[in-house]
Amino acid sequence: MQIIGFRSPEEGDWASLRSLQYRDLHRGSLIRTAAHGIAAIILVGILLGKVPPLFLGGWMLSVFVAIFAATKIERALANIDQRRMTKAEYHRQAWTMTVLAAIWGVPILAFMPYGSLTDHLSVWAVMVMLIAGMSVLLAQVPVATIIFTSLCGISASASFVLAGQYDFAALTVIFCVMMIVGVLESSKVFLTARIAEMGVAEKEEVVSLLLREFEENEADWLWQVDPQRCVKAASPRFAFALGSEPSQVEGKRLIELIAGPNWQSGKSPPSLHELADRLKRRESFANLVVEVDLGDEHRWWELSGTPIFDERGNFAGFRGVGSDVTEQRESSEKIAYLARYDTLTGLPNRLMLTEALNEALRYAEQWRTRCSLLMIDLDRFKAVNDSLGHHVGDKLLAQVSKRLNAAMTDNEQVGRLGGDEFAVVIRDAERPGYIGEVAERIIHSLSAPYTVDDHTLYIGASVGSAVGPRDGVNVETLMRNADLALYRAKDEGGGEHCRFQPALHTDAQERLRLEASLRKAIENDELELHYQPVVSAMTEGVVSFEALLRWNSKEHGNVSPAKFIPLAEDTRLIVPIGDWVLRTACREATMWPEEIRVAVNVSGEQIIEPDFTKTIVRALSETGLPANRLEIEVTESIFLRDDRLARQVMEEILALGCSIALDDFGTGYSSLGYLRTMRFSTIKVDRSFVQGAAQQSPESLAIINAVVAMAQSLEISTTAEGVEDEVQAQLVRELGCTKIQGYYFGRPMPASEARTLVVRSRNSAVA
Repeated sequence: MQIIGFRSPEEGDWASLRSLQYRDLHRGSLIRTAAHGIAAIILVGILLGKVPPLFLGGWMLSVFVAIFAATKIERALANIDQRRMTKAEYHRQAWTMTVLAAIWGVPILAFMPYGSLTDHLSVWAVMVMLIAGMSVLLAQVPVATIIFTSLCGISASASFVLAGQYDFAALTVIFCVMMIVGVLESSKVFLTARIAEMGVAEKEEVVSLLLREFEENEADWLWQVDPQRCVKAASPRFAFALGSEPSQVEGKRLIELIAGPNWQSGKSPPSLHELADRLKRRESFANLVVEVDLGDEHRWWELSGTPIFDERGNFAGFRGVGSDVTEQRESSEKIAYLARYDTLTGLPNRLMLTEALNEALRYAEQWRTRCSLLMIDLDRFKAVNDSLGHHVGDKLLAQVSKRLNAAMTDNEQVGRLGGDEFAVVIRDAERPGYIGEVAERIIHSLSAPYTVDDHTLYIGASVGSAVGPRDGVNVETLMRNADLALYRAKDEGGGEHCRFQPALHTDAQERLRLEASLRKAIENDELELHYQPVVSAMTEGVVSFEALLRWNSKEHGNVSPAKFIPLAEDTRLIVPIGDWVLRTACREATMWPEEIRVAVNVSGEQIIEPDFTKTIVRALSETGLPANRLEIEVTESIFLRDDRLARQVMEEILALGCSIALDDFGTGYSSLGYLRTMRFSTIKVDRSFVQGAAQQSPESLAIINAVVAMAQSLEISTTAEGVEDEVQAQLVRELGCTKIQGYYFGRPMPASEARTLVVRSRNSAVA
């Protein structure tokens, strides 16, 4: 029913299906007109003289009128593929064919009484010829053929029944049924073929559209080469990518175009050789990245190609697509660079060093040799960074990296781990003394002065080394052991090279245990303050005590302050410990005479702690000690970390009424600028200068004289530290120091002994 047109199709629509059937109908109109005309003439010839001429003439006129009407309707459907066919047009064509069939049924049914049986069969033969011809010429329009065959068959079979020829009537019915079935099958095949053609056409149109869009893309193009690998049918976009016109590209070898100037020299990149091999072997390839040299420009292309063959199976060349991936390639290379190199110094980063060390360990294991890792830390870099700013520090690191790079050989690879830490991987360290030579070379190179933004800077380097696989069979172990060696080099004062020793593990573990114990020291009541007297240089009477922290650990015994104070600063335990020291010292000072002060050392870690001044206020208010009896001792290093914050905190302390003493003056990065702006009460001369002066060292004597003269001009008192005998006491007194501190006048003592000394000193003064 769908093919005939009596029902709409399940997929698509009725009008589209009819358009496929009727769009070529008009092309057979002339043949069908001629067939009907010839058949009508033959039939008139058979019946002429047997049927009245008037009847024959009227019938023949009716045939030609009906054929003319049918032809006109068919020609009106010539443009049916450009529009939708209507039901009215479908019905009009069907009714025209019905009228034509009815006219052809008249002779065999109405004119038979005038003729014999032979004439009857002759007329039927003409109609059979016409039915067969219509079935062929109108196979794509089954409704017209079915109507014509059915009406003609009904007329013929009826005439045979009336004539008593029942066998001919049966044969007529069978013939017509067979013709109708054949027409339906032919129409089905025809319609299926047309639908398939339409699908192919639609696909071709879609492909053409996609290709046009693909060609219009700025980064993509189509390419094709012939069996000789010469460019064929060059697209405008492909030619544009080569910087040429299509006519200039046609017929040239693809490899030659891509290779550019390298074609003559033969120095083509490996990617180009791979492309040439693929083309030569006629292999398909996809996403092949090729290096392209266009003379004045270097590009990267991503090519995909497939071999093509003609209808006989002969190789016809290659066809494919390409795109310019230069930007993506550069981005990928940049990402890969950033992942493996340090952006500030350009040296390999931790990842790349880890890979190099892993490869060195593998090489050492394979060839039974040794490799090494050197960990490098810059000495005094933090002071430069804090005092001059990070921008100067970054420039200094850049210069350091250049020196390190220059000091390396092919057997060594240097990289930056982060901050001011660097590392060197030595691939083959088998030769005795080789590791020490590299370390000394590094220390010597990095210790030379630097010039950064008109600043002359002096730093140094400490080096720790570990040997693989002796000191570690994997990267993690070797790096940890080299770091332990570096830590020991830093502990020894810097500027040194220390090799890893198994005992360093013990030291590290001891440090961890020491830290764990220190965290519980206050809670376990293991901390104690000792007090060392400071006397007047003229009267030798006690004017103050310096509170000195002592730790008697239940697990470790008496631990030296030189050991646990740096540990407390590194772990920031110095903050709660310093708070305890302040409160304890102030509480003890309330038991002394009012004229005696207490001096408390304050770490740089405490100074940068938010609200440190409030800690002092809380200690004073809880103990009731007047602020003028508390002296805060600081070192010059506090100004190197954060000069602005340190000055602000110092001003706040002075505003409370406390005094400030500058300890270890001259041993660090001395700057006379803060002496002019800060109101220090005391400058403490380090014991190293006192000992040197006692040995008549000109340098020490000159330094003490300069400090005393400067302090007197600024109305600041001076305290000489480390005085151990009468000779040294007399010397510093003659040099002009106003106060003296040292073992000669008293060692650090418990609080009870300090109170006894105060009473004894007062009684001596009264006597």
